[in-house]
Amino acid sequence: MSSRAVSSVAVEEALLILKIAFLFLLYLFIWRIVRTASRDLRLPQESMVLPPHQARALIGRPSVPSGRLVVLASPAVEVGTEQVLDSAPLTVGRGSQNDVPLDRDDFASGRHARFEPRRDGVWVEDVGSTNGTYVNGARLSQARRLRPGDVVRIGQTDLRFEQ
Repeated sequence: MSSRAVSSVAVEEALLILKIAFLFLLYLFIWRIVRTASRDLRLPQESMVLPPHQARALIGRPSVPSGRLVVLASPAVEVGTEQVLDSAPLTVGRGSQNDVPLDRDDFASGRHARFEPRRDGVWVEDVGSTNGTYVNGARLSQARRLRPGDVVRIGQTDLRFEQ
């Protein structure tokens, strides 16, 4: 036998051994996945999605309004208009995607401010506006908890927070 034939047989044997090792590792990997999945299926499963009435019962308090915003002055919204704050955040700005669109307020940004009801009260924060958000005449630099009677200025729109 020539050395070329011997080396060819040795390469083929090495490749066969590598193929068998690869198949063994592949079957071992699949077996571990099936074993883990079957173990997860045997465990009792609990739903993390609750209907609203059950979620309120777990929290211990009903979903009641956290307050409201009353328009004092605005070129975009009628004076006296009220916006009820419930458990969902409320966005205000010139863009139509906001909960309170101020489309005719030229000094409001596209996304200007966000009101967020939390357990400890209603918070307002500026979300990167150009002209800033003001509470009682002071420019916001970080989120601030509102107190009843606070006046929030967004562009040329003044909103009073009431509970």
